[in-house]
Order: sequence, then C-alpha cells, then structure tokens
Amino acid sequence: MFKLKMSDAKLLRDMVTAISTLVDEATFKIDSENMKLRAMDPSRVAMIDFEWPKTIFEEYVCTEPTKMCINISELLKLIKRADRNEVVELSLDEKNARLQVKITGKYMRNFTMPTLEPAEEEVPTPKVTFNVRAKVTTDGLRQAIEDAQLVSDHVRLEADSEKLVFNASGDLMGAVIELQKGSDALLDLEIKEPSKATFSLSYLLEIIKAASATSEIAILDFSSDMPIKLDFQQTKEGKLTFYLAPRIETE
Repeated sequence: MFKLKMSDAKLLRDMVTAISTLVDEATFKIDSENMKLRAMDPSRVAMIDFEWPKTIFEEYVCTEPTKMCINISELLKLIKRADRNEVVELSLDEKNARLQVKITGKYMRNFTMPTLEPAEEEVPTPKVTFNVRAKVTTDGLRQAIEDAQLVSDHVRLEADSEKLVFNASGDLMGAVIELQKGSDALLDLEIKEPSKATFSLSYLLEIIKAASATSEIAILDFSSDMPIKLDFQQTKEGKLTFYLAPRIETE
C-alpha cells in the first residue's frame, strides 16, 4: 500500500511525459525511501532510469515494498487535467488492483485506473566505459539535434579536447554543428580519447524534448560506437537518465 501526494502537478506531468516517450507500460518500484523505474522501450534500443526520493513529495507513505505496473499514456491523460499548482495524490487499491488519482484545487476530482501485471524482468544498468563527458544546456542540445534532423534521420557525435560536433548527412544535404568548449551551450568537456558514435535522431529528439521540461542541464557520456548516456540534471532531487544504443554504420 502507498500514498504519494505532490503539490507541483507540472513537475509530475513533465516527468510522466518524459517516461512516456519510451515506454507504454511502466513498472514502478516503490519502497519506504523512493520511487524507481528502469525500463527499455519495446524495440530495446533505449532505456530509462528514473528515481524520485520521498523528499520530492509533500506526503509519502509506503507500508511495504510494492511493484506497480500501469499504462503510462492513460496516467498522463489524467495528470494533464491538473493545473500546475494543484495537488495530485496517487494511492493504490491493491484489493481491486486499481490506481487512484486524486486532484485537488479549484474542485476535487477522483479517477481510478487499472494496474497491470508487473514485469518480472530486471533491467540492468549498462556497463559501459565512457571516454567523453560533455556538460551541455538542454536548450543548446535540442537546437543542435533539430538542426541535424533537417538533413538526416541520424547523427554522428564526435568529440575532441576542444569541441563537440554533430555531423549529419542525408541523400542530398549535410550539416555540421559545432559546440565549442566553454561556450554558452557546451559548459564543460572532458576527453579520455577522441570518440565518435552514430545515433537515431528521432529517439534523441523525443528524449531531449521531453526531458528538457524537467532540466536545464544535461550530461552526455559516450565512447566510439557504444551506447550514449544522457543524464538530465534535476533542479530538485531525483534522477532522470536515458541510454541509447548506437546505430551501427555499414560501409
């Protein structure tokens, strides 16, 4: 049994939106200290790692560790009905296998939705050694990805000691976007060795657009032809991290 109450409906909505970009059905783990989710998208190309400690909430009660699986898009429909400063309360009716969503503000609304069978699979954190770490603004990152998408459906990230480069090439057009170390967009850059890897722009753009509502700064970690880690720094406590597998280019 649990009851979670949050007065910042916009933060809850933004986080559920970010999760919904990758997964349709989400299995949350809730215990006395935090709420967690680690899941892969249906194509197993991308992964989300989310965590909110109990301090995020105005009220947090969990009497025993619980797994709850829900349809994320259906939950998002309900949460979108709350204005940004209204109070949203989530509680589980285990007997009837239903999630109760209560919104309190100008007036009170009570919704219920069914829970689903929790996923048994434990998704491990990818074990990857990263050679590049770039600290970027989410706005600068989003604009670079949008620029690249004008000409292609994939982008090659390249990094050396001075810059992060987004290189996109389509059938007719190409684009090279450079973020210089110390610029307004690229706040810091650490390089163990120059690296490059190619990723799907549709995945990147969806992730960045959704996560940028919760974060102004992102940390990118990648190595040559390995998954990229996108860690969106939260203004409050908590974690929102994505992993995206590389696109393997053939000659």
